[in-house]
Amino acid sequence: MDDLAPAPDAPVETGETGEPRVPHRLFALKDKDTFVVADAFGDIVGAGDGLFHNDTRILSHFRLLLGGRPPSLLSAAIAQDNVFFTSHGANQALPYPGGPVGPPGVLHVERKRFLWEERLYERICCVNYSRDVVLIPLSVEFGADFRDMFEVRGLHRERRGRLHPPTVDGRSVRFRYDGLDGVERTSLVSFSDPPARISATRADYMYSLQPEGRLELYLEIGASSAPPPGRERFRYAAARARWDMRARRRHGARIKSSGRLFNEWLVKSRADLALLTTRMETGPYPYAGIPWFSTAFGRDAVITAWQILWFEPSLARGVLTYLAAHQAEEVSAFRDSAPGKIMHETRKGEMPAMGEVPFARYYGGVDTTPLFVALAGAYAERTRDLTLIDDLWPALTAAIRWIEQFGDSDGDGLIDYKRGKESGLANQGWKDSEDSVFHADGRFPNGPIALVEVQGYAFAAYRAMARLAHHRGDQDNAARWAARAEQIRESVERRFWMEEHQFYGIAIDGKGELCRVLSSNPGHLLFAGLPGPARGRKVVERLMSADFDSGWGIRTLATGQPRYNPMSYHNGSVWPHDTAVCAMGLANYGEREGVATLTAGLFETAINFEMRLPELFCGFPRMAGEPPVAYPVACLPQAWAAGSVFMMLQAVLGVSIDGWNREIRVTDPRLPIGIDRLEIDGLRVGDEKVDLLFERTGRRVDVQGRSHTGFPVRVR
Repeated sequence: MDDLAPAPDAPVETGETGEPRVPHRLFALKDKDTFVVADAFGDIVGAGDGLFHNDTRILSHFRLLLGGRPPSLLSAAIAQDNVFFTSHGANQALPYPGGPVGPPGVLHVERKRFLWEERLYERICCVNYSRDVVLIPLSVEFGADFRDMFEVRGLHRERRGRLHPPTVDGRSVRFRYDGLDGVERTSLVSFSDPPARISATRADYMYSLQPEGRLELYLEIGASSAPPPGRERFRYAAARARWDMRARRRHGARIKSSGRLFNEWLVKSRADLALLTTRMETGPYPYAGIPWFSTAFGRDAVITAWQILWFEPSLARGVLTYLAAHQAEEVSAFRDSAPGKIMHETRKGEMPAMGEVPFARYYGGVDTTPLFVALAGAYAERTRDLTLIDDLWPALTAAIRWIEQFGDSDGDGLIDYKRGKESGLANQGWKDSEDSVFHADGRFPNGPIALVEVQGYAFAAYRAMARLAHHRGDQDNAARWAARAEQIRESVERRFWMEEHQFYGIAIDGKGELCRVLSSNPGHLLFAGLPGPARGRKVVERLMSADFDSGWGIRTLATGQPRYNPMSYHNGSVWPHDTAVCAMGLANYGEREGVATLTAGLFETAINFEMRLPELFCGFPRMAGEPPVAYPVACLPQAWAAGSVFMMLQAVLGVSIDGWNREIRVTDPRLPIGIDRLEIDGLRVGDEKVDLLFERTGRRVDVQGRSHTGFPVRVR
């Protein structure tokens, strides 16, 4: 994502249990620009967890104690629709004031929480299953440090704003911080019952619970004031949150298979996309991932929108419109911007506002601009929506001018990058950690650096502009842009191909020297359709080899390469979105069986991560009886990881939609391993809705199509 992502060997705080606080053991909820990350107890005790609002942590400590100790954990889960987090626990031994110690395991403790309108709602429920009256010393600890997200991620600040003493008022505590940017940030913790004792950091209760008795305590935490919490407010907000999530998940065609677990993967993936998608003035936009990247990223959103474009085009429309509205207009070395360039990342916290980091609106992604143009072309091919293309045309032509005028800094015909300031990203492709690009002897290249996959994106962008210009009646520009695409193709074939490896190198450095390293990046060339058939098949064969295919997915770097490390961020790990893009590329070059195998690998990975694909996981080879190895600080959920299943499915089914001719094309379809039947209902083709049925018959897959309105379905 970016080179400020935590490394797996970074210091990680531990909770009361002493266990590492790693994301696959944490639980996240999100609403708009607010999200919460907590452990299985529901507690917030350090590291990267907390309640965040606009990239500021407004709740940094939050614990439930019974008799001064946390409950024993029974289970914890996020609901399938991503609305509720629920933790189940039991009491440990409870001290009776002046009396004996009560037995453990007689109280069931349930914590249920959700976010709605950027507020955290929580219900703490205790039920007494003993035959005796139980006295419950219940305490809630809390605190707010108002740290910027970049502080939480490890950046040191020379100075901070003013943190005011908390204000205690009966059954609420208000925290307040005056930022250096002149913004006052607040956090209010409120309780439904007045505590017996309340301080700036803790609320204490003493409940007496009869046999089979039940108590409920309601809390609300947010950046603004609200009426006192209680059962009715909780139930009303919970119903609204669930209704809103249901509405967000209903967009696009419905996909259902004969496999129960496979269906759960599909449902959870759509729920994760719905959770991460935020309504902007320009339309829906997928935030990248929780916790580190719960904000608008350019590259991630383009890829995510492309992954589901075939069955749900509205997300691409929202992404294109938002990015066009935030296109760069000036040259800035600090922000790595130039006129026409498409945004990489935006942040709302104090440190970006003060210029301590460049990410308030940052443009340090060399690939986002050509990807933006290419997505616009793919969207038009899918929808025939020339009205949007007309609206976007100034932004598209400005983007293509950036590619022509700024993208090639040294005039060698290749799109390259070199950061303007040390505060920016050192590497500016999707593998943007500092050590992700190197030569075969392990040394790092000097810039400007031309990544191989970026040339593929530029090739796709020029071809998209050529086709769009043709449909707009501008044949001169159509011919010019088509010719430019072919020039890029020729340069890549001539300069990046490594005959001894029958593969493409990862990059060309500022001295014109090829980085002769075997990485997954050329799989993106296949996605763009740049290589000729013969070389494309060679790349397919290599990507499907054990050097790349871990059995769970495609590694970012082949085994045996310099700097290979299956536990690294980009040098041997497996990223589901990368595997999906490569799989779509494999399908473009006729490889269906391999795509089916890769789909099975990602599906079985999802099973081991509770039906959720993480941002990345370690690239160790698959071993019988052993699960995939988690990367300890991966985002979960992550938008383009959640979208991966849908691109994999499109690749294995061989589905493409020609919006210009209102035609569905199905080429050499396969079904995922273990699936015998798959239905797609309500697939829009122009103004029509079409249902598709894929069914395995012996060794072949039959396809049937039916229109909702009776118009002839052209399935080719």
